[in-house]
Amino acid sequence: MTTRLYTHPIYLEHLTTPGHPERPDRLRAIERALDDEAFEMLDRVEAPMGDERTILYAHPEGFVENVRRQVPVEGFARIDGDTTLSPKSWQAALTAIGAANAAVDDVFAGNAANVFVASRPPGHHAEKTTAMGFCLFNNAAIAARHAQRDHGAERVAIVDWDVHHGNGTQDIFWDDPTVLYCSTHQMPLFPGTGAKSETGVGNIVNAPLAPDTGSDHFREAFRSRVLPALDRFAPDLIIISAGFDAHHRDPLAEINLTEADFDWATGQLMDSAARHSSNRLVSLLEGGYDLHGLAFSVAAHVSRLMKG
Repeated sequence: MTTRLYTHPIYLEHLTTPGHPERPDRLRAIERALDDEAFEMLDRVEAPMGDERTILYAHPEGFVENVRRQVPVEGFARIDGDTTLSPKSWQAALTAIGAANAAVDDVFAGNAANVFVASRPPGHHAEKTTAMGFCLFNNAAIAARHAQRDHGAERVAIVDWDVHHGNGTQDIFWDDPTVLYCSTHQMPLFPGTGAKSETGVGNIVNAPLAPDTGSDHFREAFRSRVLPALDRFAPDLIIISAGFDAHHRDPLAEINLTEADFDWATGQLMDSAARHSSNRLVSLLEGGYDLHGLAFSVAAHVSRLMKG
């Protein structure tokens, strides 16, 4: 089996206002990086449109309809100062969900060794009833619920290495012991959540990193908090909220990781998936706003996934 890649041209049509860091060029940079001959064996599949009903796995119907109503016929609509809608945003968001759920289907059916989803808009800041932080719906949370509802997964782990804490994922699973949420992130930084003391019902593991730290602190957080939590939890599936904005080039944060750190973290989670999850691992793109840092980091991440 090979590593599968899901993406779709519709993701480029989720437009943001001029100067916005979460822009279509992010996916173009990833596409260029993965066009290298080193990725010739990558199984590239066009992402399917998602089933709207699956959004309700993580968000109430009234919230979903409110987002839909705000999508403009032309131009832009703002949910908040950071989060923008354009005419194709609904289709892009639904296709991001479709890709995440299809990735889960693939690893449970044995159609792929593991899957990387290069989609936008991202999702980990979307709380149960609040779209924010560039995010409309929580792709990782919906995919986790899809694994439980459609594939009988008893325990799903979401590991989030985006430099910003995934407040939305934490909010959705705060009191749910069947989903483990582990996050490394800079603190203090937007959105202001993610302290070690935030533990839910014992299923939330936060590993905040101080500004201007780098590889040593990140890897120690993985070794001392994330990996032991995974071993205790023994998940049936691991989902990565794969943000690459902890890269040292990124303009929105102050953590100094390199591509080698993302390669290493990917390998660690693959080892955990081999021990506990029959190798089932799905990776969903979150942040990463320096185009070179993003492209190099995704290339390292996908290369490691392909090594099996």
